Amino acid sequence: VQLVESGGGLVQPGGSLRLSCVASGFAFSDWVMNWYRQAPGNERELVAAVGSTGTTTYFVDSVKGRFTISRDNAKNTVYLQMNSLKPEDTAVYYCNVYGVYGGSDYWGQGTQVTVSS
Repeated sequence: VQLVESGGGLVQPGGSLRLSCVASGFAFSDWVMNWYRQAPGNERELVAAVGSTGTTTYFVDSVKGRFTISRDNAKNTVYLQMNSLKPEDTAVYYCNVYGVYGGSDYWGQGTQVTVSS
C-alpha cells in the first residue's frame, strides 16, 4: 500500500489549498479514505473522511463549511479542498486508509500546510 500526498504549502489566512492523495497497492474504490492532521504538540486528529462511493462524508466540527472531501476512483485519488483557511489549520496533513489487508493502518508521508500572514 502506498499513499502519496501533495498540495500543501504556505497560504495567507482566508486562502485556499487543495490536497491530493494518490493511492496504490489495494482496491481503492472499496475503502473509506481519511484525512488526518497533526499540529506541533497536538495529537493527530481526523479531519475528514469519505465513503467508498464518495456519497458519504464526515468532517470534524472545526472545518465544517470550509473543507470538502472528494474522491476519483478512476484515478485512485482522494482530495481535500480547504477554503477560508485559518492559522489554526496549520499542521501536517496525512492521508490514511484503515482496514486493508486484515485491519492494517496505512499512512502517507504527510504534507505541510501553513496558514500565516
